[in-house]
Amino acid sequence: MEALEKRICRDGKILPGNIVKVDSFLNHQIDTAFLGEIADEFARQFDISKVTKILTAEASGIALAAVCSFKYGIPMVFAKKAKSDNIEGGLYQSDVMSYTYKRKVTLICSKEWITSEDRVLIIDDFMAKGEAMRGLLGIVDQAGAELVGIGVAIEKGFQHGGDSLRESGYPLKSLAIIDSADEHGFTFRKND
Repeated sequence: MEALEKRICRDGKILPGNIVKVDSFLNHQIDTAFLGEIADEFARQFDISKVTKILTAEASGIALAAVCSFKYGIPMVFAKKAKSDNIEGGLYQSDVMSYTYKRKVTLICSKEWITSEDRVLIIDDFMAKGEAMRGLLGIVDQAGAELVGIGVAIEKGFQHGGDSLRESGYPLKSLAIIDSADEHGFTFRKND
């Protein structure tokens, strides 16, 4: 998505350790109109008529998934990183290593909100090594739900999480794939 690549170049920052910071528009301060454009692009990439649930991970994926949910008229569920007292009944759980937090986290989702009847579209704002995505895929699998697709706004291609998922046969569409991020700026992979 050319508009997303331009936005990354204009507003993104590269921090030590190849950390790509896009929090001025995507995952801290939120440009909801721009997220609407991203949601429109995902609707072109996937057959939304087949989707019954949108799934994302707490916390930074919630804004984008919520905009998609609103635009498509489909319920959204997010996997929490901590169990709270208001979650009743059984849980799906998936342990993942968080690239951002450099520690293991457990993604949890109530069995009440995703079932074997669901056809799930996973939406996330960002992917590095793909660990959080594997956790979300684990939840879909535990539920016995059907995966319709995986939509990621920005993928760090040089960390190969997306490549690994594609090689495993998952229907992943990333709208901007960063091949390199350094003192010279960003370079992007040609996206099919």
